[in-house]
Amino acid sequence: QVQLVESGGGLVQAGGSLRLSCAASGRTFGIYSMAWFRRAPGKERDFVAAVTGSGSRTDYVESVKGRFTISRDNAKNTVYLQMNSLKPEDTAAYYCAADRQNGLSRSRWSYEYWGQGTQVTVSS
Repeated sequence: QVQLVESGGGLVQAGGSLRLSCAASGRTFGIYSMAWFRRAPGKERDFVAAVTGSGSRTDYVESVKGRFTISRDNAKNTVYLQMNSLKPEDTAAYYCAADRQNGLSRSRWSYEYWGQGTQVTVSS
């Protein structure tokens, strides 16, 4: 069982930056691929970025490439999402997720464990 707790959301102006953190319980954090998803009002929960257990490979949705960076610190059981050049369309609840079996997946159905989410609001 893995418990995930996100933090770092907030209100920021367009062009600003935020860093989200997701702290995980458990002693086997390094075997889980980790991902960030987001859900805007009235929309589905969409893939944003993922990183393998070792941190050696990452994947991003096209709309955030060059602006967002996913990373992890396995010694701290934490995954991060650095978000730069934020846009109003990035406004959403952001969720981290953990998956032990499917590698770098963009499907929310691949992820076994989810956090409660943290709200990011970008004003224009």
